[in-house]
Formats: sequence, structure tokens, C-alpha cells
Amino acid sequence: MIQIIPAIDIIGGKCVRLSQGDYERKTVYNENPLEVARMFESSGLKRLHVVDLDGAKAHHIVNYRVLEEISSHTGLIVDFGGGLKSDEDLRIAFESGASMVTGGSIAVKSPEIFQSWIEKYGKEKMILGADARDEKIAITGWQEDTESDVFSFIKNWHSKGIDKVISTDISRDGMLSGPAIDLYKRILQMIPDIYLIASGGVGTMNDILDLEKAGIPAVITGKAIYEGKITLKEIEKMC
Repeated sequence: MIQIIPAIDIIGGKCVRLSQGDYERKTVYNENPLEVARMFESSGLKRLHVVDLDGAKAHHIVNYRVLEEISSHTGLIVDFGGGLKSDEDLRIAFESGASMVTGGSIAVKSPEIFQSWIEKYGKEKMILGADARDEKIAITGWQEDTESDVFSFIKNWHSKGIDKVISTDISRDGMLSGPAIDLYKRILQMIPDIYLIASGGVGTMNDILDLEKAGIPAVITGKAIYEGKITLKEIEKMC
């Protein structure tokens, strides 16, 4: 069964969602991320995806106190990303309770550092962030486009030990218009043994079921839950 991973995106210590990664199109859903995390846990969910959007813009971890609060007051397995650029950022993230971290920009701009993290902490604690706009990797909180295509990017890091990837189709993120299933199918055809976590565009439970039918092992969803398009009762049936 596909694993459902709810998302909490943080700006100013609050739970927010952006549309297509645009910081100017921000909606605040809850001022207490811990309250949201507890709600997810009470629905039977085991995992949580936390993104430090302030950190992504600042190029260093910012909202680690939120991570610490969630990790110390819930039993959720938290993966954390956004602004992780140095060994010190990583140390803070893990000491604040992250079970895993997601690296995207660092894997593009400083691949030697990301490689050293894989070797030091082990691949089980590392997730590659492969977020794309028109199949090209975008970094720095999706504010910067690159010429690296998503397929080659994932294949390269898989050859270096990465076996978990979060891939977001940025054009669909926050739009509730359906996930990029064809994109994910192509990734899995290329690397069948990758643990691919789909992200972006999920608007209904049917979208999640379609991803499951396509063989996608996990999915991140946020806005659809916050806006009631997917209910916690529906999620409980899938847990």
C-alpha cells in the first residue's frame, strides 16, 4: 500500500502552503505546527515531511525549534529539508529530532558535501530532493532553475548510494490539479529500485489511488488535507 506522508511547510514558525513555490502566494493554515502534527499522528500517520521555507531562502537552517517541538512531542518519523547547506546545519537538524534529511540544492551546488553526508550518516538518513520545473531541477526554494534534467540527476545520485528521492513537479505544487504520474513512471522505469516519493498536485484521494496503481511507493500531500479535499477519515482507512 502507498505510504501517505503529510507535509508541514514552515515560514515564521507557522504552518503555510505556497502555490507553485511562489513565496508571494502564501496561505497560513495554522500558527501551531505541533498541533497539526499531533492531528496527523492521531489519524494513524507515521511519517511527516517538514520543510523550512525560511531556511531555503536564507541558505541555512532557521526553524529548527519547530522541528524540535514536533519531534519531542510526537512519535512521528520526521524528514526535514530546507536550508541545509553545511555540516553544522545537518548537526542541528539531527539533534533537533530529524530522522532523515532532504538535500536538493546542496546536491547541485556542493555535491562533495552531500556525498560526505551520505558516507557519514548512511543512505538511510538521506533523501535526495529532485524538484523539477519542465523536467529541469530547480533549487534554492525553487527560486533558481538549473540545466540539470531530473532523470540524469536522480540516476547520478542513485549510483552514489542514494535510494530515496522526493520529486516535486513544481508547476503542479499547491494547485490540486493532479500529480505528474507520467513523470514518476518514467523515473521508476529508469531506476526500478528507487524509493520514489511523489509530491505536488495531489487534490483528491483518487489521485493517491492512481499513484498507487502506477506503483509509486509513497506520496507527500499537504494543501489537499488543509483545504478538506482529502479528509483525515479517508486517510485513516489507508493507514
